[in-house]
Amino acid sequence: MSELQIGSIAPVFTLPASNGENVALSDYRGKNVVLYFYPKDMTTACIQESCDFRDANAEMLRHNTVIMGISLDTVKSHQNFIAKKELPFLLLTDTEHAVCELYGVWQLKKLYGREYMGLVRSTFLINAEGKLVQEWRKVRVKGHALQVLEVVQQLGARANVK
Repeated sequence: MSELQIGSIAPVFTLPASNGENVALSDYRGKNVVLYFYPKDMTTACIQESCDFRDANAEMLRHNTVIMGISLDTVKSHQNFIAKKELPFLLLTDTEHAVCELYGVWQLKKLYGREYMGLVRSTFLINAEGKLVQEWRKVRVKGHALQVLEVVQQLGARANVK
């Protein structure tokens, strides 16, 4: 897989979503998309990240931006996560990690000396034309959603100038 390039068209996909439907990235053409990949529903850091995005959601929507999370969890797990944490956006299921591979977030990881393949926490900002405008890899959760929001706000300001 070739490395993603800022300014290039984001890899397109269709995945099962927490609303019971299949969702395609192309369904959101005309809107900016924050696509965040996270390792597992209902784990401490993933709860924090998802709740931070939840808290930023209204402001993101004001800037023509939707948030979607992707993990390897099942639709049922996503539905439970959304219900417990009152998440106002879709979570997508990539159980075969095909989309994770497209975005380069399925990588070799190490934990206590053991190597394994896993999802590396990462976020991508895709503009209304479907182009990748920013990426954050190996994300540290604290303050991350606010960093993303700042870039979304700048993107909106640049769009208004044109």
